[in-house]
Amino acid sequence: MKVNSEALLFGIESSKGEFENTIYDSTKFHLSVDLGQKSNGKTIGLVSRPFRLGDSTEIDKWEQYAPHLSQGRPIPVLCDFDVVASSDGVRLTLLAIKPKTATKAAA
Repeated sequence: MKVNSEALLFGIESSKGEFENTIYDSTKFHLSVDLGQKSNGKTIGLVSRPFRLGDSTEIDKWEQYAPHLSQGRPIPVLCDFDVVASSDGVRLTLLAIKPKTATKAAA
């Protein structure tokens, strides 16, 4: 099932290379996640969790936000997720991400 959600983007990292004859090329977006979604016990607050999307060039689209993120200021974003429920819990896959308001995030 596809769902739209707002989140906070805390950082972006790209990786590209080869390790033991395996080529990798991806970008990870570190988004806020409610701790309660991952626990059966008592939780308080949010954590950052990496979600893969695209190849290593995806980070280039976000270069204008580097100064903002480098100061530890998260960016509000709109995300499209694929949600799959199973007996092991819920699995989220990031399908798309964009800044919620480009002018506020860059300010």
